[in-house]
Amino acid sequence: MSTYRILTLNIHKGFSAGNRAFTLEGIRDCLRQSGANVVFLQEVVGDNTKNRRRIPGWPEGNQMEYLADSVWDHFAYGQNAIYQHGHHGNAILSEIPFNESRNIDISCYSFSQRGLLHGHTQEGIHLLCVHLGLFERERRRQVSQLIDYIGDTIPADDALILAGDFNDWRGKAHAQIEKSLGLTETELAQRGALAKTFPAIHPVLAMDRIYQRGFDVVTSRVLSGKPWKHMSDHCALLSELRRS
Repeated sequence: MSTYRILTLNIHKGFSAGNRAFTLEGIRDCLRQSGANVVFLQEVVGDNTKNRRRIPGWPEGNQMEYLADSVWDHFAYGQNAIYQHGHHGNAILSEIPFNESRNIDISCYSFSQRGLLHGHTQEGIHLLCVHLGLFERERRRQVSQLIDYIGDTIPADDALILAGDFNDWRGKAHAQIEKSLGLTETELAQRGALAKTFPAIHPVLAMDRIYQRGFDVVTSRVLSGKPWKHMSDHCALLSELRRS
């Protein structure tokens, strides 16, 4: 495969902004219609016994497999936040088989459990899905962990896609990533600015990103219109990349 359609979305555990509606089926329809080859997801529920009992339409299995069903044959899940009635984390859905996947704990505080999900595909591409913390000091430490991990485990000439919810509305994590890793952010490459993706109903904060190396950025856009803006509290970001 030479061209990749990459999508990232914080699915807010399958609920719209303010938890007003359970939107998981709509999210699945939107993801399918996007034509994405690889999907990076945050706040994906692996299990929730309370919601399974009380919410009509809650899937029998986990949300990752429900969303991937019959479209993306290969997927990985990183369990991050664990609670008495279940857990949630990051997920990657892919048309391309994985050689391997692993989840790295980058939590700084017990009340803010975070992870970095790393998948390596059979085409030699490293896929990293991340959801950084809400506090700037926390994010700074997590970005340092991310930079060290990539530098220590991924060869410098390997193709790489890093995507997710960076919670980085002030752009400080972006500056660290750009300076230390030399990655290109797709919206910045296309439009000269980081994409505003939060809140979905009227995006004003640049939270979600797709970084890459080893590709040319063909297109990039925020999916902020109907029905996307009613699916989650974040907008999705979709970029088309061509292998260099």
